[in-house]
Amino acid sequence: MATLALKVLDKNGKTICVSSGEDYVSLVCTAEYREGDRIVLETSEKDLHVFLQVDDALGAAFCYITGNVSYEIPFGEKRICYSPKVFYGNRHYLYARAARQDEIGAYRNLALNVCDQHGDTGCFPHAYANVETRGESVFAARNAIDGVCENRSHGEWPYESWGINMQDDAEMVVDFGREVEADKVVLYTRSDFPHDNWWTQVKLSFSDGSEAVWDLEKSSLPHVLTFEKKRITWVRLSDLIKADDPSPFPALSQIEVYGRVVQTV
Repeated sequence: MATLALKVLDKNGKTICVSSGEDYVSLVCTAEYREGDRIVLETSEKDLHVFLQVDDALGAAFCYITGNVSYEIPFGEKRICYSPKVFYGNRHYLYARAARQDEIGAYRNLALNVCDQHGDTGCFPHAYANVETRGESVFAARNAIDGVCENRSHGEWPYESWGINMQDDAEMVVDFGREVEADKVVLYTRSDFPHDNWWTQVKLSFSDGSEAVWDLEKSSLPHVLTFEKKRITWVRLSDLIKADDPSPFPALSQIEVYGRVVQTV
C-alpha cells in the first residue's frame, strides 16, 4: 500500500490544509485560492498509477506519477484555458487514489491528462512542444490532451488548442512516462474556418522507431488512424503540411492515443 498525502500550500510554502491516507486520500479545502498557491501530492512509493483530482470542476485524471507532484493553481492569463468554474470559490474537493490492476490494464485514451502542466512535473501523460503561439496558455501543448474536443473556434476555454505560431517545423510530443501498447490515434484539428487553415498531411513518429505519414482532410470531424499494436513510451506529431489556403493558422484541438498500459509482473 502507498501512503498518499494531499496538501494545499501558499506562495511561501505554508500549509493551508492537508490530509493523508493509505491508497486513498481526500481533502476539502475551505479557502479561496490566492496567486502562488499550489497543490502537492506526496506518495511513499514512486512509479505509481493514480486517479488524481486537483479540482472537482476539472475532474479526475488517470496518471502515472514518478514521485511527488506539485500542481500550480493557475491565475490571470494562465487561467483562461480552463473552465471558469475550475478553482473558483471557497470550497474545493480534491482526492487521489491508487489505481487497481484492472483499471491500469483497461483499454483507454492513454494521452488524456486534465492535470497536465508545463515543465517536468513527474505526472504523465505529459505534452510538450517546440513552439506554442506567443507563449499564451490558450495555445499550449497541454490543451491538446485535456479532453476538450471542441474545435470550431479558437481562444478561451472551451476553444483552447495547441497553436504552432505559423512555424513549419512545429512538433509536439506526448510522453507516457512508461511503456504502453497503442493501436489507434485520433486527431481533432481546429476548424474555425475561414480563420483557420488545416493540415493535408502530418507525420507520427513513435519511440520504437516506426513512423506513419497520415493524409488529412478539411473537417471538424475526428481523424482516425489505426495500426498494429506498438509498444511505445512516446509519440511525436511533426512534418505538418498546410493546405493551399490564405489562412496561416492551422492548430490542433486534441490528440487521443488508444491502448493499454504494459504491465510487468
